[in-house]
Amino acid sequence: MLENANKTEHFVWLPVIATMGVLCHSHIVMWQRLGLLLILMCSAWNEAAAAPKPHVIALGKSVSAKWPNATGKKMFDLKVRALFVDARLKEYTTGNPHDLTDRLFVVRRAFRVNDSLPTETGVARWQWQRGGWLLVDRLTGRVSQLNLPEFDPFYSTGSWYRDYIAYCGVSDDDKRLFAIVVQVGRRKPILKKDAGETAADDDPDSECPPPVWERTPIRVTFQPDDDQKLIFDIRSRVIDVVNDSEEPEE
Repeated sequence: MLENANKTEHFVWLPVIATMGVLCHSHIVMWQRLGLLLILMCSAWNEAAAAPKPHVIALGKSVSAKWPNATGKKMFDLKVRALFVDARLKEYTTGNPHDLTDRLFVVRRAFRVNDSLPTETGVARWQWQRGGWLLVDRLTGRVSQLNLPEFDPFYSTGSWYRDYIAYCGVSDDDKRLFAIVVQVGRRKPILKKDAGETAADDDPDSECPPPVWERTPIRVTFQPDDDQKLIFDIRSRVIDVVNDSEEPEE
């Protein structure tokens, strides 16, 4: 009995320790995989957040309006359409838009001015006017105004071909007429030639009819009057116009 009481019992720990080691290793692998998955998810989320959001560009329904001649005594019909970016009103436009590329298009601006006299009180008297040309980027939603030298919103009529616009420009003193061709993306006109004196009529678009374009070779014809025809060949050089800057959120 004493011998049995004094015997030492031996427990086998090795399999238990091995099993615990395997379990710990499995947990470590699992947490590593979860961490990797979280990193991949965060990376994908960051890329999605950094990607530019799509914009919806739309022109509203045409609305009939009136705008005056140079004296203000004669009124003309004017079709006006609102320009929306993501359902927000950005500008008013008139006339048909012209596609420069599959991403960019131009359209002529229309706007209203307050025609009320200082002595007149009450409701403001608004009057429609034609403006210059707007450049619209379908990708970024940006709307910017084109810089067209000597373009007169009252007398000048733009004629578009590709990314070129041809028009008869008017000097600041309203005395000289210029045949002008501008390529979108260039700072200076690619063509500016004296076309004589202005007629100084009171009606819009009366100085020069829209210039006429030809494709091969690229050629544009100005005819300010019945006795004068100016023909110019344009050396074609495609410019990649990008309008990347986003407008600040309101």
